[in-house]
Amino acid sequence: MAKPMATKQQGRVTKWQDDKGFGFIETEAGESVFFHVSAFKAQRRPVIGEEVVFIVGYDNQRRLQAKEVQELSFVQQKMAQKNKQIRQRNHKRNAQAEFEAGQKKRLFLGVGFYGVLILLAVMNKLSWLVVGWYAVLGMITYTMYAKDKAAAQNNDWRTPEMTLHILSALGGWVGAMVAQTYLRHKSQKPEFRIAYYLTVIINMAGLLFILADGGLDFLEELL
Repeated sequence: MAKPMATKQQGRVTKWQDDKGFGFIETEAGESVFFHVSAFKAQRRPVIGEEVVFIVGYDNQRRLQAKEVQELSFVQQKMAQKNKQIRQRNHKRNAQAEFEAGQKKRLFLGVGFYGVLILLAVMNKLSWLVVGWYAVLGMITYTMYAKDKAAAQNNDWRTPEMTLHILSALGGWVGAMVAQTYLRHKSQKPEFRIAYYLTVIINMAGLLFILADGGLDFLEELL
């Protein structure tokens, strides 16, 4: 006779005496193990031929018997649900890690852009007015995103998307990028994202014009 194991085993109910409340399970090794109805965990009576999962142990008289007998289909279902939960948890964990990595990259990009503007101003290749313009527009744009998100959550009057894009094109695209990343606002809608990237391109083209010959003088005349 095999030594009882505390691990789960699989078998099949081969005999069942319903009037006496006990039966026998045939293990995968071909052994016949006694079990009582009190060890059957389902809310019904066992059925001959059904596959079950159980633990082999002893009764009070040190006789071999099956304990914690469960339906195999029930155990498989629970395992499938558990595996699904694990996959979902891992997916959320990976998504969060990717999101946090993206936050750092975008923040680094924004800080780097402002750093380049300041460097150009120090080298007298760009007016400090331009640096101030970008800084102010960035803060205003971030504030408008925050206001729009609060309005969306409270079902209040929303800020038109065109307004957000205009602010971004005028120089507030860094503030928009930070708001999309940290506020998680307007970051999933594909059409909005495409329009946002276009505003960045437009603004970069304008900045290159300013840095080109005559562009800076033209801007200073406007200001």
